[in-house]
Amino acid sequence: MYCFKHYQLKYLIIIIALFSTSCSPKKPSYTHGINSIENKYNILVINKSNKNDVIATFGDPHSKGIADDDIWIYVERRFEKGSIYKLGKNQITKNNIVKLKFDKYGLLVSKNIVDKEAMNKIVYSKDVTKNTRSSRSFVEGFLSSIKTKMYGKRNTPKEDN
Repeated sequence: MYCFKHYQLKYLIIIIALFSTSCSPKKPSYTHGINSIENKYNILVINKSNKNDVIATFGDPHSKGIADDDIWIYVERRFEKGSIYKLGKNQITKNNIVKLKFDKYGLLVSKNIVDKEAMNKIVYSKDVTKNTRSSRSFVEGFLSSIKTKMYGKRNTPKEDN
């Protein structure tokens, strides 16, 4: 049996202490948006809370509706480091979106929260939208070809007779 000498035992204890303090039992996480959005969501009361209450609770909205400024959207997304099997890639552990709608007086009319599980159930369309801006019309293509032919001849040197 191998016996440690006194100084070897000290070094072994120091090395074990260094490794054990650098390893954290809690996984590192990164939050984008508002922390604990579910708790703040439950504070709001329909037909009682107004825009000022929402700003005091959540802060300014992350996004507003495209056609309607009375729709406010808040986001919470939490990433954690993955396991060794996932090669340490970040994984989404929380993905919550809160949608609030106000009436013309600023009173909360409806509220909706969508979590990660509900987002996984959403069926997306596989149709592709054609971009009409990038496709050139016949007249535009014809004029640009004439333009290149016209300016292309100017840059070539003329032969002297």
